Amino acid sequence: MPLTAVADNSGAIASIQKLQVTFATRDGVVTGVEDVSFDIHAGETVCVVGESGSGKSVSSLSLMRLVEYGGGEIARGQMLFNRRDGNQLDLAQASQSAMRDIRGNEIGMIFQEPMTALNPVFTIGRQLTEGMRAHLGLSKQAAIAHALELLKELRIPEPERRLQQYPHELSGGMRQRVVIAMAMACRPRLLIADEPTTALDVTIQAEILALMDRLKRETGTAVMFITHDMAVVAQVADRVIVMFRGNKVEEGTVEQIFSSPEHPYTRALLAAVPRLGDMRGKSLPEPMKLFGHTDQVIQSIAGTSEPLLTVKNLTTRFPVKGGFLRRTVANVHAVEDVSFQINKGQTLSLVGESGCGKSSVGKSLLRLVEPMSGSVELDGKDVLSMSGKELRDTRRDMQMIFQDPFASLNPQIKLADQVSEPLINYGSRSADDIMEVVAGLFDRVELPRSYMNRFPHELSGGQRQRIAIARALALRPTLIVADEAVSALDVSVQAQVLNLMMELQAELGLSYLFISHDMAVVERVSHHVGVMYLGRIVEIGPRRAVFENPQHAYTQALMEAVPVADPAQRKSESDLNFKPVPSPMHPTNYQPVPSLYKEVGPQHMVLVSGDEY
Repeated sequence: MPLTAVADNSGAIASIQKLQVTFATRDGVVTGVEDVSFDIHAGETVCVVGESGSGKSVSSLSLMRLVEYGGGEIARGQMLFNRRDGNQLDLAQASQSAMRDIRGNEIGMIFQEPMTALNPVFTIGRQLTEGMRAHLGLSKQAAIAHALELLKELRIPEPERRLQQYPHELSGGMRQRVVIAMAMACRPRLLIADEPTTALDVTIQAEILALMDRLKRETGTAVMFITHDMAVVAQVADRVIVMFRGNKVEEGTVEQIFSSPEHPYTRALLAAVPRLGDMRGKSLPEPMKLFGHTDQVIQSIAGTSEPLLTVKNLTTRFPVKGGFLRRTVANVHAVEDVSFQINKGQTLSLVGESGCGKSSVGKSLLRLVEPMSGSVELDGKDVLSMSGKELRDTRRDMQMIFQDPFASLNPQIKLADQVSEPLINYGSRSADDIMEVVAGLFDRVELPRSYMNRFPHELSGGQRQRIAIARALALRPTLIVADEAVSALDVSVQAQVLNLMMELQAELGLSYLFISHDMAVVERVSHHVGVMYLGRIVEIGPRRAVFENPQHAYTQALMEAVPVADPAQRKSESDLNFKPVPSPMHPTNYQPVPSLYKEVGPQHMVLVSGDEY
């Protein structure tokens, strides 16, 4: 039906009216979205915010008619979409052939978990060009040229090489950028972005938000942006929809929502946002003040000055094979001459762009990847020289929370069994005792005990990450490597989990290596901070010194890129001034210079050699 000038939703590219979505489960019918209505206009960014399970993603999957493939059913309502040809289509009633023509062409979608959105058996190039050739009619050569331009716009280093690689060969941040490139490839009329910057560090996030804003202005694309990051909402939103338990509880302009929120849930969301600068003047981390918890006692966490983990000159490289005989033709210098110390009961955070080596450092400590050289001592024990049995025993004291909770959980095993697995492997407790401990862990990470019999696919991304945290805590380790442990969590749950991690640190003397791209979170939880770039630590020191007096140019650029949870402090594309990231791959005969530092303050070190920024 053609769009008429008198329609209620005139000017709207998409109009959701009284949408209800249900899911059939073993326990009966569950309502994912109860009664939701809102419009998205051309050239407008509508941010949909709320906790995991609030119905944000279900609404977007309904627009794409993908919710049916996850067991959902559109029980009631209309989803009117104005197509390029001027006709209006109710997507709720559209045929699957019409939806195939619309998906990826007129409606693009950036999914939350890039590894599940990419096909592991096809190269990046094939997956990027497939939609262009199908919808735009481009030749293979033209599609590849367009794909290269997209990857360059998204600041992916060595784009020609990336097209030949497979998803597992890319870091989490790079995979997410590829998914964003796929969604933008056909310049859609409506772009649905479901947590598109969750896995990205602040520099890439800032540039991608600016890129999406430019696309919106140049092409009139409407953007439905789903996020739990209220700082990102302040940066990109024109209007904000707040959802809670399947219902829209508040809607308004971004200025209205931030300056005068009406609903108690909206106020709680905004109160839970960590803001860069909140810890100014404070030397020690302290838990966040939670909305509505008037009896909460806030205590700073001192830790000790006794070293737990000492890392010296750690170097990890990955060989690049090539030629007919598959010989090593080059090495990726993932970690290059890295040294640091973590004290008992304290947190060292590593920050930097995706691909800078943060995660490789964490995996090297646990020998999940084997370092090439260097020294790692945990409580006086040399980890790198341990035999298999010694390493297995030591891993009781070292646990890791991985970046992608879906990939780190077994889809075929119930959640209670996955959390109890470390207890079974390392102990002689009775089954009843183990289940009691597991139930307590579910309580601590704010998950109902009824979830113990569920499977990973039945949980949202944030809920899955809480399961990963519970499993890491099961053995009461002395050191936890937290690799983007809270990046998938919505702000209110993130605040609770961060407080939980700090409470455990105070009670049990836990030490954390906290790997994150969220500078506001890092400022809240850290005793010390190391800033990484191209495999090296370019600046390291007490958190207060690094945040309040950054000395290295790259650290200063990172701070500048952090979005502020205030619409009046939006950053424009001209504010961002990042250099292209050089390749970390070098020939086999390449000899890197040693890392040399100068001390600019007590324990505050800045790299002066081996620096390519």
